Amino acid sequence: MIRRLTRTVLMGSVAAAAAFALAGCGSGFGGNSNGGGNSSGSGGLTSSKDPLTVLIGSSGDAETAAVTSAVADWSSSSGTKATVIPASNLDQQLAQGFAAKKPADVFYLSTGSLPGYAANGSLLAYGSKLPSSLTSDFYPSLVKNFTYDGKLYCAPKDFSTLQLIVNTDDWQAAGLTDADYPKTWDQLSADAKKLTSGSTTGLVVSGQYERLGAFMVEAGGNLTNADSTKVTANSQANVDALTYAQGLLKDGSMKFAADVGAGWGGEAFGKNLGAMTIEGNWISGAMSSDYPSVHYKVVPLPAGPKGMGTLQFTNCWGIAADSPNQKAALALVEKLTSKDDQLAFAKAFGVMPSIQSAASEWKQEFPQYAPFLDASDYAQGTPTLKGVANVITDLDGKIAQLKTTDPKTILDSAQSNLQALLK
Repeated sequence: MIRRLTRTVLMGSVAAAAAFALAGCGSGFGGNSNGGGNSSGSGGLTSSKDPLTVLIGSSGDAETAAVTSAVADWSSSSGTKATVIPASNLDQQLAQGFAAKKPADVFYLSTGSLPGYAANGSLLAYGSKLPSSLTSDFYPSLVKNFTYDGKLYCAPKDFSTLQLIVNTDDWQAAGLTDADYPKTWDQLSADAKKLTSGSTTGLVVSGQYERLGAFMVEAGGNLTNADSTKVTANSQANVDALTYAQGLLKDGSMKFAADVGAGWGGEAFGKNLGAMTIEGNWISGAMSSDYPSVHYKVVPLPAGPKGMGTLQFTNCWGIAADSPNQKAALALVEKLTSKDDQLAFAKAFGVMPSIQSAASEWKQEFPQYAPFLDASDYAQGTPTLKGVANVITDLDGKIAQLKTTDPKTILDSAQSNLQALLK
């Protein structure tokens, strides 16, 4: 599950491993550098009796237990041993595995990591080998997130969207009712001002593109076009979005989480440093475990000048090109993306299924979080350019100074940095 986009800067030997991995150590699709597989009669996939390793970036014990249980069920029925390894640093361990030519067979893979590993041949592009009934069931926007150079590389695991989280006790204390949930930017501004009192700021969010980007989408923008082939970072829509956010910062009705002493928007919200925040469905776990006494409601983010909009985040199940047992890995991924498994994962650790056929059952189980799933109709992904993680890290650093920095200057820098990735 994704709490925040992590942009680990690999240092020292880790950086060397990552650089080597991304420079082309992969042996190409269907490769068999480990020497244990045979692709004959397996549809071009390697096949062997080797056990599988499954590397996950777990959000906690509940996620680890659920994935381990699902993988154990598959092992029992298939006869292929498989071990789940919760990564302490997924980016680092993936890079080290590829560099050593001993990658995990199956692993969580982010949209930001896909382009680099796809370009150097570290990944098996297995999308065309999945049943059409499954690939057509994935949300189209998620398929687009994991399509590189015209190929669907991996099956979307699950996804998250951003919405507005409201402290209902603060809401009522400010004299606001259900009719006041904001539908426009002006209404959000008015609500945030009414909710700002004492040590509580009306709206507190993490100061980064991965939150303010929702305003960009509502204004009709984003950092790139949908398939990341054109950079649009300094568009007028994005300037308007950051200018709007800057206005909230200047009048004091919005603050960044770091400026109120919180690590992220959810923490600020849980501690009542903010009466509203913008977060994804992962906040449900934090609220249950860390702030169970806080009463809150999830409502859609207000529409911007161009209508409804938000950002979505997702991971896929990657399969290594160097896996000696790709056939078994593919069978495992099909099982893990089935309706039954995805709904079990949702109950265990709060994720949203990547397949449309599970939507109605998910909403029945979690009606209070329905706005997150409803956003699948209009949510946009983050850029998927090779090397984009470092650019967004730089952008986030500048957005943290948005209150006193010209929005156009911030976005011109991002435009230049992203444009360089296209060359």
